[in-house]
Amino acid sequence: MAQVLVVEDDPHIRELVALHLGLEGLETTLLGDGREALTRLADARLDLVVLDLMLPGVDGLTVCRAMRRSGPNVDTPVLMLTARGEEADKVLGLETGADDYLAKPFGVREFIARVRALLRRPRTASAGGVSDGARPVTVHGVAIDPARRRVRVRGNDVELTAQEFRLLHLLATHPGIVFSREALLTRVWPDQTFVTPRSVDTLIKRLRRRIEADTEAPTLVLTVWGAGYKFADV
Repeated sequence: MAQVLVVEDDPHIRELVALHLGLEGLETTLLGDGREALTRLADARLDLVVLDLMLPGVDGLTVCRAMRRSGPNVDTPVLMLTARGEEADKVLGLETGADDYLAKPFGVREFIARVRALLRRPRTASAGGVSDGARPVTVHGVAIDPARRRVRVRGNDVELTAQEFRLLHLLATHPGIVFSREALLTRVWPDQTFVTPRSVDTLIKRLRRRIEADTEAPTLVLTVWGAGYKFADV
């Protein structure tokens, strides 16, 4: 039975979400505080986190950042909930490491559809979606070790979210090959229904902030105007 953590401070929404997740055959843990969520996330591996943005104690963005840095849930899908529906808030949530975003009030059918899509997404404990058998690769000063889920850039360790790791591994193992946004959506978000090409652009920006010396003049992850993105050719 899939394990879902619901972190939502509104008890009515919390119970409604739990009811419908239960009808899907999912086992839920309900919390209403960000600090409690951090403790739970550090204790056990989960299959999905439904996370409210505005929480007492520690807000949802901070919780999401913390779980993406380390622990048993670095690659656990996150569906972020919030009453704030502006595009800037959505982008901020995705940049922090959320996989999907749903603004309140939301329909139960849409919520369940997004939950199903996130639970269908393949995961691996060691490499955030990259095959356990994948070999280490070093290109242009970027060293990637899939077995350890480790990235070093110019000799320094770099922490990446599961999506950032999948994107970097895909591009770096195919230097010079141009991937369209649609191709990256398929490879980085497998079985994900509700992401858009804008999600690719957002993830590229996040990755560049982690690995580029100058994000305004990137030399590793390059834009091919009108076509997509590629890693610098060897």
